[in-house]
Amino acid sequence: MTEPTTDRAAEWDRLRERYLLPADERPPSSARGVHHQALLSSDVERTIRFYTEVLEFPLTELFENRDYEGSTHFFFDIGHGNFLAFFDFPGLDLGPYREVLGGHHHLAISVEPDTWARLRANLDTAGVDYVNLSGTSLYFSGPDGERLELIADPLGEMYGTKVG
Repeated sequence: MTEPTTDRAAEWDRLRERYLLPADERPPSSARGVHHQALLSSDVERTIRFYTEVLEFPLTELFENRDYEGSTHFFFDIGHGNFLAFFDFPGLDLGPYREVLGGHHHLAISVEPDTWARLRANLDTAGVDYVNLSGTSLYFSGPDGERLELIADPLGEMYGTKVG
């Protein structure tokens, strides 16, 4: 392993001074928690067998993905009100995107509906482009292209359907 040649101590000190508040001075988070982590599947049944039989994560819901007709959106209970979700994209030539099968698709962060509206206004003010689906989900990219979703649906529900 190569030793770093750059001393970043001053930068880190500046960041700590500006952003890292003592625990008793930190504001509460705007988030309720992680709604679900979405991954891609190349074979729905194989994925279900693996997660239910090998990892013992119960399948909690399966329905058509609203973003792509004929695509399956399915959820597994990973404990404490948290879910692992998968999509498949049958008939869609993923090309180079195929490399992320089994990888990160997006992180869905649950927030209260009033907070969702406030954060949407923050995105507008910051000039962040987003896609609003169903009036409860905002999809957008973080500063390094990471795909994020702010979802006003309660934990354990999606589009009015209980997923857990």
